Amino acid sequence: MVTAVAAPAFAQARRPVRKPAAPAAAAVKKGPPDMTCPAPLGIGVKTRLAFCEVMAGRDPAAGVIIQIPPHKGPATLTFDLHNLHTYSDEQVQAQRAYARYTATIGVLTLDNTLISRGVVQNEFRAATDLVDRVGGGAGPGGVKAVAPTGRETITVTIPEGELSVSLLGEKLAVERIDGPATYSQPGRPIAAVSNVMLEYKPGPAPKPAKTAVKKGR
Repeated sequence: MVTAVAAPAFAQARRPVRKPAAPAAAAVKKGPPDMTCPAPLGIGVKTRLAFCEVMAGRDPAAGVIIQIPPHKGPATLTFDLHNLHTYSDEQVQAQRAYARYTATIGVLTLDNTLISRGVVQNEFRAATDLVDRVGGGAGPGGVKAVAPTGRETITVTIPEGELSVSLLGEKLAVERIDGPATYSQPGRPIAAVSNVMLEYKPGPAPKPAKTAVKKGR
């Protein structure tokens, strides 16, 4: 005879308690940001990149404005910085087209706080030193005489809380056969930017500022 004996309740296997799943981390976003370019140079005929001139100035509101979405932690802004050369085939053929450019721009908040600087330096001797030709001009093939030359990839860390930055030209130093020159007057093209990209982790929108309520007497 077999007698069935019930096992004590405490001897039964316990099911593991499931912990609530941790909230998924916000995915990092990367892509071209919204940008306001007051002086567009045009589209490259080969690269199809949009080139934007960076003018010298002192007012960040007049610069190239790049919008930064609300982000958690610092955001990373990258862009290619170029010098500008006025191309002349006659000068190239006469071997008088040599130029050495050094352009400096600033990356600023809209309250005029400098975050970083970008510098590009290169030499021009022949058409092969151009990054691209820009369409929309009266030259042969419908290209503009002004073209980007040289390329320096600039990386800037944008602090959390900053929702826009401005690119402003500081100075341009040029060495030519006929002598050196430096330009920094407001409104003067200093350099050009292309391939502007932003990488960030989305964050909550900033809380609206509280307005003081005046109590009546």
